[in-house]
Amino acid sequence: MSVVKDISAKAKQVQRDYAGDADRPLAGYAGAMGAYGAFVGGLTALGRLLGARVPHRIGAADTALLGAATFKASRMLAKAAITSPLRAPFTRYEEPAGEDELNESVPAKGHAGHAIGELVSCPFCLDVWIGTGLAAGLIMAPKPTRLVATVLTAVGAADALHLLYDAGKKLASG
Repeated sequence: MSVVKDISAKAKQVQRDYAGDADRPLAGYAGAMGAYGAFVGGLTALGRLLGARVPHRIGAADTALLGAATFKASRMLAKAAITSPLRAPFTRYEEPAGEDELNESVPAKGHAGHAIGELVSCPFCLDVWIGTGLAAGLIMAPKPTRLVATVLTAVGAADALHLLYDAGKKLASG
């Protein structure tokens, strides 16, 4: 057997041993990790081309701003009704999930499409991609990145205020 066939057979055995009867697309997940590595490598190369330097530390205010912006962006991309066309090739609509959010399932089985569906419909999964992009933006283009992060944070704060307002109305009328 060739080396490629040996590796392929071993990978299939690991997949069977790991997943059992469940559909766990390990190859798709490995592909997503590889894509993330390429994303980070591309950002690193771009930073070097631009002469950007990683700061010794990032301040607490920028960390809080990026954290809030990452939360809002990942939630919006993974759950908002308005962004469902981006997820539609990899997910299926199930039901509303609260204020302008959707629950979606990932129907693709055992291939890259399944892993992509899980990534694009999971705000926790998107956090690392968005956070990495925003952090790189803070280093390479701090002013526009802070503007985008501030807008996302303001929208997230407004969302929270809308929910609090609605909850207050329900309490007052109930």
